[in-house]
Amino acid sequence: MGATIYDIARHAGVSKSTVSRVLNNQTNISADSKKRVLIAIEELQYKPSKLARALTNSGFDAIMVISNRPTKTTAGNPFFSEIIHSISAIAEDQNFDLILQTSRNTDDELDKCIAKIKEKMIKGIIMLSSPADESFFEKLDPFNIPIVVTGKIDGNYTNVYSVDTDNFKDSYELTNLLIKNGHKNIACLHAPLNYHVSIDRLAGYRSCLFDHNLDIRRDWILDSGYTAEDAYNAAHQLLSHPDRPTAIFATDDLKVLSIYKVASEHGLQIPEDLSIVGYNDRVVSTFLSPPLTAIDIPTKRLGKAATELLFDLIQQNDTPSKNMIIETKLINGASISHLKTR
Repeated sequence: MGATIYDIARHAGVSKSTVSRVLNNQTNISADSKKRVLIAIEELQYKPSKLARALTNSGFDAIMVISNRPTKTTAGNPFFSEIIHSISAIAEDQNFDLILQTSRNTDDELDKCIAKIKEKMIKGIIMLSSPADESFFEKLDPFNIPIVVTGKIDGNYTNVYSVDTDNFKDSYELTNLLIKNGHKNIACLHAPLNYHVSIDRLAGYRSCLFDHNLDIRRDWILDSGYTAEDAYNAAHQLLSHPDRPTAIFATDDLKVLSIYKVASEHGLQIPEDLSIVGYNDRVVSTFLSPPLTAIDIPTKRLGKAATELLFDLIQQNDTPSKNMIIETKLINGASISHLKTR
């Protein structure tokens, strides 16, 4: 059985309350008493109980991870499992517990967050996506608990920080790559515009077409939902179009998979009959033939940066930047054909 604070008090020749003040970093203690307690802690190899610490003013050493998305949009999504693994590894190194928050809806999620904050069950929050409706942040910000979002933040908050990639720039680059290869008839399958990532990726595509004086056709820009069925139906609608595009920009891997499948069903060869660009998921990409030309999202680096930032905020280290951008890289696959200028 490990040492207790009573053992520490006897070993150091001080009272139990003095040991408690040292463990809670209180200032009303003499330098000599503090030194003796610290020596006793080291000699007895004392490890404070998390439950005992939680019953003091310091609360639990835990962080919470929430997705702020419906379960149907995250179930089976490799991005979320990979980033959570990255977060949990750092939390374990910091001797913090990790709470995965699930909820029925945004209001339910907000209520659960506030309850855990008030009960001192958590010392920080990581949110895995950034909703376009930022009322969630507005309601949590006054509680003065650090929140790090792996996504874009538009509002000006005291305690909310962002770690993201430049989705607008990356989508612009992918669309521009198609144009450089002679494509002018470029369609887009995108996710619902409830999150900043979807808005920015669609905006990058549209802006690139506009800058090159190309038509932005509404019938070629399809919201293909969150599910595999929705993405499949959107791809089928697009590729059944009498005036079919020569290239498609897909804003996530679910859209990419649907395009590959529907193209095969229509007897279309990639890239000879149809060029595709999108965002890379390394698990999904191993099954694509030909390999996709895509932006590689550094999921592990996003998770690592977000978690390290959160612990800097918890430990009140130097104040970091409110918005951190993680660099991405382009993967040159074989899903783009070169069209001769007409």
